[in-house]
This record gives sequence, C-alpha cells and structure tokens, in this order.
Amino acid sequence: MSDNYRSRQEKRTADQKNPKKKQKKNRKRPLWQTFIIWALSLMLVFMTAGVIIVAYMINQAPELDAEAIVLSEAATVYDQNDEEIAQLQNSSNRELADIEEMPDYAKEAFIAVEDERFYSHFGIDVQRIFGALWANVTDGFGSQGASTITQQVVKNAFLSPDKNISRKVQEQYLAIKLEQQYSKDEILEMYVNLIYFNQGAYGITQAGQTYFGKEDPGELTIADAALLAAIPRRPSYYDPVQNPENAEDRRNQIISMMNEQEYITDEEAEEASSTPVDEQLNYQPPENGVAYDSFMSYVQNELEEFDGIEASDIYTAGLKVYTTLDTEAQEQAEELIQNQEALDSFPDNEEFQIGFTLLDTQTGAVKAIVGNRQNPDTAMSYNFATDPNQPGSTIKPVLDYGPAIENMQWSTYHQIEDEEYQYPDTDTDVRNYTRDYRGSVSMREALTDSLNVPAVKTLEEVGLDNARSFANGLGLGLEDVYYGSALGGLEEGVSSEQMAGAYAAFGNEGVYNDPHSIRRIEFPDGRTIDFEPEQEQAMEDYTAYMITDMLKDVVSDGTGTGAQIDGLPLAGKTGTTNFTADEMSTLNIPDGGVPDVWFNGYTTNYTASVWAGFETRSENNYLVDGQTDAAKDVFREIMQQVSSGIDTSDFEQPDSVVSVRLNEETGERATSNTPDADTITELFVEGEVDAQVTEPSSDNGSDDSGESDSGEPAGDSGSEETNDNQNESEPAEEPAEETGENEENTEETPEESTEQNTEENDGTEEAPADEDSGSSEEGREEETDTSGEEPAESESDTGGESDTGENTEDESSGDTETETDPPSEEEPADTEDSTSAPEQESETDE
Repeated sequence: MSDNYRSRQEKRTADQKNPKKKQKKNRKRPLWQTFIIWALSLMLVFMTAGVIIVAYMINQAPELDAEAIVLSEAATVYDQNDEEIAQLQNSSNRELADIEEMPDYAKEAFIAVEDERFYSHFGIDVQRIFGALWANVTDGFGSQGASTITQQVVKNAFLSPDKNISRKVQEQYLAIKLEQQYSKDEILEMYVNLIYFNQGAYGITQAGQTYFGKEDPGELTIADAALLAAIPRRPSYYDPVQNPENAEDRRNQIISMMNEQEYITDEEAEEASSTPVDEQLNYQPPENGVAYDSFMSYVQNELEEFDGIEASDIYTAGLKVYTTLDTEAQEQAEELIQNQEALDSFPDNEEFQIGFTLLDTQTGAVKAIVGNRQNPDTAMSYNFATDPNQPGSTIKPVLDYGPAIENMQWSTYHQIEDEEYQYPDTDTDVRNYTRDYRGSVSMREALTDSLNVPAVKTLEEVGLDNARSFANGLGLGLEDVYYGSALGGLEEGVSSEQMAGAYAAFGNEGVYNDPHSIRRIEFPDGRTIDFEPEQEQAMEDYTAYMITDMLKDVVSDGTGTGAQIDGLPLAGKTGTTNFTADEMSTLNIPDGGVPDVWFNGYTTNYTASVWAGFETRSENNYLVDGQTDAAKDVFREIMQQVSSGIDTSDFEQPDSVVSVRLNEETGERATSNTPDADTITELFVEGEVDAQVTEPSSDNGSDDSGESDSGEPAGDSGSEETNDNQNESEPAEEPAEETGENEENTEETPEESTEQNTEENDGTEEAPADEDSGSSEEGREEETDTSGEEPAESESDTGGESDTGENTEDESSGDTETETDPPSEEEPADTEDSTSAPEQESETDE
C-alpha cells in the first residue's frame, strides 16, 4: 500500500487505522542505555585527551645522557646581598665506584631500604605504587613515595624537582627507557655514584673515604654499608658526624631490613648492629673544606625540612638559594670564637665549645651562626648553636616574669616576698645563694639580682600551663614545665638559636619571628619560592617593653655588667648550670667550677645568644674564675663589632605602659614636695597603677639568720669583677644600708663573712625532684656586690651542692650567679650552697 496520500485528511485517517505503525516509529531508547553511551563517549574523549597529554609530556622529556647521570649540580648559595658565597657542597672530581668491585651486602643495603623489588620490576614498581596510594589515602598525602632506584636515578640526573604530574610521567617513562638500555647492575652503579652522603661526599667511594678512611668500597663492612645507606634520605639529619644517634638508629633499621630480606644472617645482623657508630668512624674531612660551615649546615637543615623540596633535589637539581647571611658578621664571629688567644676567658681546653647565634631582632633572620670552635672553613661538624642545653637563669624572663606581666599585668614594682619557701610540689627549700632573704622585693630587683625564691613564687602564681604556653609562643617547644623549671631545669633544654628567637621577641614589641636563614629559592627554569617567615604577636607590647626595661638593668646594674657596651642601648640576661654533688666529688671539680654559661641579649637591631661550655662532663671540663665570663665576653665583642657604624635606637615605650616615680622607702608616688627623696622609676600597665602602688614591707631585707642581706656572699667565686650597683637605687658606697643589712654585717669583711657562713651553713639539703618529670632543678644564682673604685662584674653559676668558691684574699669579689641542672629523680641533688671552700669539702666528704 502506498504511503502517498492525496490530502492530509487521508493521512490522518490512515494513521488512525494503523496505530502500531506510529508507535513503532516514535519509540525512544531507555535512559540507562543513553547514560552508558554518554559515559563511554566521555571516557573515550578523556582517554584520547589523556593519551595526547601523556604523549606530549613524554615528548618533552629530556634525552637520556649517561654522562649527566653522575654530573648533577648541587645548590648554589648566596648571601644577604645576593653575592654568591659557595656551592652547598662540591661535586667536582668525583671518584666513581665499579659495581663489580663492591661486596654484595654493600649493594644490598641500598636495595633493602630503597627498592626491595629492584631486580624484579621493569623500572616502575606497580605494587609499590598501589601501596603508596593507599598509604597516602590513609595517612595523608605524601606519607609514602613510590619511586624505585631507577626512578631516583633519572629524576636526580635529568628532571626538575617539581612535584607535578608532568614530571612524574616523565620520570616513569625515562625509568622504563633506562631499564631497556642498561642492566640492573649498571643502574645500581649509577645510583651509588650519584647520591650525596653529606660532608662533601658524592658517591659511595668518597663517602667511604670521608667517614671510614677506606679508599675502596670493597673494604666496607656490613655496618659501614648500612650506615652509608642511611644517609641519603636526609643527609644532614643522618650524618654520623653531626648526629651519631640519629645515624645509628637508621643504620640499625636498615640492618634489620637486610636480615628480613635474607641478605644477611641473624649472626651478621647482630654483629653489625652492636657496633657503636663512633667505633666505625675514621672521619677524614674534605681537603677543600666548606666555607661558613655552621651557617651552611643551618641552611642545609632548613632546606631538608622545607615542604616541597626533596633532599636529593638540594644536591642534584642546580637550585639557587638566597640566604640571610651577613658574611662580615659571620667572619667576625668565626675569627673571635675559633681563636684561642682572642679572649682571656677562654679556657686552655680543646674540648671547650661555643654555640653562637646572631639574629635580626625585627625579622628573625639569621645573620651569623657559629656552632663549634673548629678551625674555620673545615667540613661540617657538630653544631652547638642548635644543640639543646639547660638554660639556667636565662629562662626567668621567659617562664617566670614574662608570663606574670602578660597574664596578671604585674608592674616592675610588683612586690614579692623573698622568704623561707619550699617548692610547691616538694618539701625542698628554695634557697638564694647568700642563704638569706631580703623580705619584700620588687620584680625588678628580683630579676636584676637574679633571686631564686621570687622566681619560683612567680611561676607558682602564673601557673605551669600559662608559663608553658607563653614559652612555646616564643618557639621553645616545651612539652612539660615544672616548678624547678623556674630556675632553668628543663628536661630537654633549649638551644642558642631558640633562645635568640625568644629574646628577639622582647626587643620586637612582642612579635615573634621563627629564626630562618633562607629568603628565596630559584629553580633552573626560573621559578622561585619566596620564604615569608610567620610572624606572631606572642605577647602584649607592654610585656615585651617591661621585660626589656628590667633586662637593661641586668646589664647596667646586675649580673650582666660584663656585657655592657658604651653608648649602646642593650638588654640581656646571664645564666649558668652546675655540677651535681656526685659530679663535684667523682670528677674532682674545684670550688666554683661550672660546666657551662650563657648570655642572651639584644638591641633594637640585633639579638645574640651565646652558650659556652662542654659537650661532655669530665674532670677537666669545667669553667672557673674568670672563665665564667666567656659568654658575656663573646657577646660583648661581637655585638660591638656588628653595631659599629650603624644607628641603634633605644627601645620605645608603648602607650600601654606608664612610668611612675616612686619613693623607694615608702612606695608612694614622688611629688614636688619631696624632690630630694630617693626615687625610682617603675613601669605599670596602663590603668593598673592605682591598684599596684602599695607600701612595701617594713621588714625589707631583715633575716633571722644573721647573714648578710646585701647580696654579698662571704667568698669570691673566682671572678675579679665587681658590681658597683646591684639595683637601681643602691649606691655602691653603701650597699649594706640600702639592702637592709644590720650594722654587724655592714662592718663585716669578706673574710669575716666567710667564717660566719661556714659556721651557720653547715649541713646539706636536697634539691627538688619532680615526681612527674623524672628531673627537676632548684637552680641558684649568686651575685656579690662589693664597694670598690673600679667596679666590674662577673658571674659564676654553681648552684646545688657546688661551692661558689672562695677567694678571701682577693680584694675584689665578683658578682656571681648560680643555678642548678635538674637532678635525677633517684638521687636528688643537695641544694645547700656553701659560700666557703671548707664547708663544701665537708659536705662532699659526707
């Protein structure tokens, strides 16, 4: 039947007679079928696009060049003026190892830790890729990598350090291509000759020579091979010279992995892991050395910790690293610190070390850092500037008085009762070095004269949590704070770098900058990463200024006068740790001997922290007499040099701080009717003046013990400098009257005082042992104020059971400051601090 109709009506009539035909013609495809078709179409489009993109990425990949595989380029470092100073390490004249001459276990050490299926994959380890993907999903992105040894070779030799899809695709493509052109042993040979082992050693041959003095890789032991295999992951962190403990832990992990993968027997693993790292090493520094080695080591560590740059990139990718280094300041610091004849306070002891850090107060930029007293321009070694030590009394502004101002708005005049007192968590007495008490003292006097009882009382009132929070806001990273911490007893200690960062915040209106050495990184393709240090308002501006104003008194009138620089507005604090009673006895330490000393100080331009002491404690490793001035002397000399020729403004008092002149005797505000009254200037937080100006106790300085309240101990701890003015209103000519001494003590000579204290301070007392911490510290600080025509100052912190020393024949006794390290919980240290040699000997015999 024809479908041709004469009219529309005929067509309509035909359709009504044949409805099935119309339905068949208008039937539509089911929705699910449409969805599948569209999905497949999109997949095809994406796959096609993906193939095109991957093909483009592969086409952009560099050609394999066997020579380039072992001629990678280390980072070039520039100073603060963008002047090139050095390559991070020198990779020229590299000695190449022959894989056939290496013992099997030397090769297997690297395979065990880096690529256990090296001999079975084709350049890419599919199983490892899926494992890494799962780890990144469960533990966070970047928690595990999937690169094989082959991939590491091509990445280090040919590719940029970018972490993007294009580089990863090229890396996998080149790895497969490399496996097609070279044997497994040839690729492994490329790897061990390419990687960087720190200390200027590229490749396993140089590494064996540098660390073990072994010319041929065939001479390496299992322990040697595992130790070398530990280094490339983080070269500075696992460097056995700089960080032997880290290196040994990593080495033993690799030995265990070699055993699990059946490369070595149980007996071989046991023998290798039981070998101490220091017995393995026969360190041979590179002949050419490393310029500015402490600073370069600091830069290296900062780069290795930077997110987005792998350790291998630093030594192979040709980076340009622009730093904060002031080469003139660095050279001045190295010349002073590493020259034994530079300062009289340097002891004639090869083990004497110094850790020094110089920062820009406003930015936290590291301008110079000296981590040891080795000869200049030698290979990287241990960095004492970043090594933690007990801080002694330098912690008092950070843990005690800073938090008190911040949390309770204390004024510098705030009265604290210096009296018989015990640690809040023990029944152990807190003692001042003179074994007497001054009664009611201001916070300014307590900090300037470094009194112990007010410091611990302040921490108790502030609260341990508030104190820890304040200190950690200044970059100290303390996990726990105890009452013994008020005087410097910290479980882990702090470094010169950390203390410089903390003190810089006091000089920077309370703004904390994390210490840093890198300004910018530039990649070979022109990309840059600018480093913007995080700034935090760690405290109120009034807290920073009031601490600074009190620390200026420490330098002008207190324990830090030896750090004074004429014409330079300067604030700072001294600190010292001590030997325990057992150490004094067993090591035969002389009276007044201390293990180390500190000085932290700052101007509006620069902040410096100096630690001086010894890495280990032994019978020859102590500072005594004028040697205890070493930290102050180093600070003074370097700060004077870097500040020469530049304007250094004084610290500016913020609007939040009010200065009030007070009558020293009554505590009342001075008026025009009493122009001749002795007055002192104290600082108050705005609005807190009326609430805090109170009349001090009339019993200021009295003491039932009959001992001197003047801060004048009987004996001299060996220093030859004296302080002419212990606190702001105390004339040197009349120390007894101003500090509340009775007439008998005022007339007492140093010799007489020694005899009296020897009789009255008989016996021993236990130092605090915090039950929770496993360690605590009473700490002590001593200062001596004697009249003299030529005032000077020195400090000797001996604390605990160590004697402050005696020098009654010396006409000038010195300011000394003493504090203790935290004693062990099992054997609490004796807190009795005798002021004469005979008494100390008696205690030691007991």
